[in-house]
Parts: sequence; structure tokens; C-alpha cells
Amino acid sequence: MEFTLSIFMERNRENIPTIPLPNPGEGGPVADLPGNNGNRPVIPLPNPGEGGPVADLPGSNDNRPTIPLPNPGEGGPVADLPGNNGNRPTIPLPNPGEGGPILNWPRRARIRFLNAAFGYPPFLVFVNNRVAVNFLSTASISPYGNFPSGYQTITVSGINGYIYLQKTIPFEAGSSSTVAIINRTGGLDLIQIPDICCGLANGTSNFRVSNLAYNSQPMDVLLGDGRVIYADVQFKETTVYKRIQPGAYQFIFAETNLMPMPSSSDIESLDEAFIGMVPENGIVASLYLNVQRNTNYTVFLINNGPETNAIQTMVVEDR
Repeated sequence: MEFTLSIFMERNRENIPTIPLPNPGEGGPVADLPGNNGNRPVIPLPNPGEGGPVADLPGSNDNRPTIPLPNPGEGGPVADLPGNNGNRPTIPLPNPGEGGPILNWPRRARIRFLNAAFGYPPFLVFVNNRVAVNFLSTASISPYGNFPSGYQTITVSGINGYIYLQKTIPFEAGSSSTVAIINRTGGLDLIQIPDICCGLANGTSNFRVSNLAYNSQPMDVLLGDGRVIYADVQFKETTVYKRIQPGAYQFIFAETNLMPMPSSSDIESLDEAFIGMVPENGIVASLYLNVQRNTNYTVFLINNGPETNAIQTMVVEDR
């Protein structure tokens, strides 16, 4: 017994007492491994989801305990890699199906430009100091471009550098819009038209009208059989979208006193019951349109002369 005890004492390095052995989930002495500094006791071992000491690896600073390990969906310490500033904990990790931190890029807006002005040479268009369109002639529209959201200064100039107009317009992040250059008394103006529409379904399409003709009277929009789709569309007004069935249509733009169809009614093919109801007077323009499936149509009314109701139609298709 004394011999056994003396061996134990020899192995125990002069009978230095240790702390009690741990209960399950608790800590205690660890082996005298490199970096452990002589059987120094550690803090209790972690329960699930909790932290504890880490190995004495480069950058671990001598078994320094960390903050609790993350539960699912939470963050915690990361490796001491270059740029991490010494095991600094990160923001929480994402739950399944969720995102995580991303670079702080500015959010964008989709913008295109339409020249609906009469009597001017082609334009250059700038968004802040960036060239958005370098040649925009009358009755033409640019493709969409991606620009920062928020308040942006739009500059319209001639090819020779002469500045006709500057205007600050707000753009919502994730939005799509058309910015139209239009005539006004003594010069030019800009109008922003949101390009927001309901989804396309079951092979149908959508149709709307935007009156950008400065010298026009309020326009009624009729089908070729005389039914009124929209009534009194005024200058700078853009109608709501209506669902339209694929097919061939004739649209008439006129000043009438006819009552419009219910606003919830779809645009369908010609109805023989209404044939002959188109007014003989007051017609300003007409348009034949072959409507395709799954397309959004905007008919812009723009000036083609200085006279009252001197307008032309411009059809823009978006798929």
C-alpha cells in the first residue's frame, strides 16, 4: 500500500492536489500537452450550444476561452485569419433559406428615357454625371439602364453641349420607370412614368395609354366598334393597364361625349353589336395593333406639330 501510494505520489508531482473530476458537461484538468502550461484546470466544458476553451493554435492566445458557440442560425468566433482581427465574432449566421451579410452596394433602379418633344434636335441625357443616352431623337426610347436609387439629377442637353433642362427626380429601389422629355410652355419638362403592371397570365396581355402631347385636348380611346376604353385622357396622364386578349385591333383617339366601358372590363375583340357607333367627327388619330401574347403595350401620344391635337401614336412593347 505504501509502495503504491509512493508511486502515485511520484507520478502526481509531489502530491499537488487537483480540482474535483468533472461531472458530465463540466470541465477539469487536462493532459500536459504543449501549450497547456502544466495541467492548468480549465473552465467547465460547454453544454450544447455553449462555448469553452479552444486549442492553443496560432492566434488562439494561450487557450483563451471564447464566447459561447452558436446555436443553429447564430454566429460565433471565427478562425484567426488575416483581416479577422483576432478571432473577432461575426454577426449571426443565416437560418436555412435566409441570407447573410453582403457587401453594402447601393440599391438600383431601372430607368429608360423617351423623347416625346417636338421641334428639338436629338438629345444627350445624363444621370448625375453619367451619360445615360448619347443620341435620343424625337419619338424614340432608350433601353432600360441600371442606376442608383434615390434622388438623381437628370440633365438634358443638345449634342453640342447646350443644356436645355436639369431636374431632380426620386427613384425607388427596385423600380422600373420611363422618364419622358415633353414640351411645355417656353421649353421642356420631364415626367416620370412608373412601369408597374400586373403579371401576365393565361396568354393574355396588358394595354395602357399615356398622353404626352402638350397641345392635345383630353382624348377618348375607342375600339374600332365604338366602345370607349378610356375617357378624357389628359396631357401628362397615363391610364391604368387593362387586360387585352391577343388579336387584331383598331384603336381610335378622339374627342367624344360617349360613356366609357366599366374600368374592370377587359379589352376583347370587336363586337358586331357596336359596329357603326364610331363618331364621324372629332377623330384625331387611329392605330391598328396586332396584339401578341404575354406582352405589355403602352401607346404614347406625342406631338408631331405645333397645332392643337397634332399628335401621333408610338407603341412600346415590353415582355
